[in-house]
Amino acid sequence: MELRIQSVNFDASDKLKAFAEKKAKKLVKYSDDIIQSEMIMKLVKPEGPNNKEVSMKLNIRNGESFASKTADTFEEAIDLCMDALEKQLIRTKEKKSGK
Repeated sequence: MELRIQSVNFDASDKLKAFAEKKAKKLVKYSDDIIQSEMIMKLVKPEGPNNKEVSMKLNIRNGESFASKTADTFEEAIDLCMDALEKQLIRTKEKKSGK
């Protein structure tokens, strides 16, 4: 799976990018149909609590999944996004297998 990471209003550290990639790769176990993924990490202005926004789009064979979450840290927002996408992939897989 190819992952593109984009950061808006800040420069994402290598550590943060590595964290995002590690989390995103875990989604593959829920679906073999993921072709590409795109993550946008955005620092929402003005500075304050819950100003880290992460949006992630998965291009999946026969469609796409999308999640966008806001939290105090990018790591927390990434985790929330992954949870949401995980649920979507499981639902899609269940529909496909006719459960």
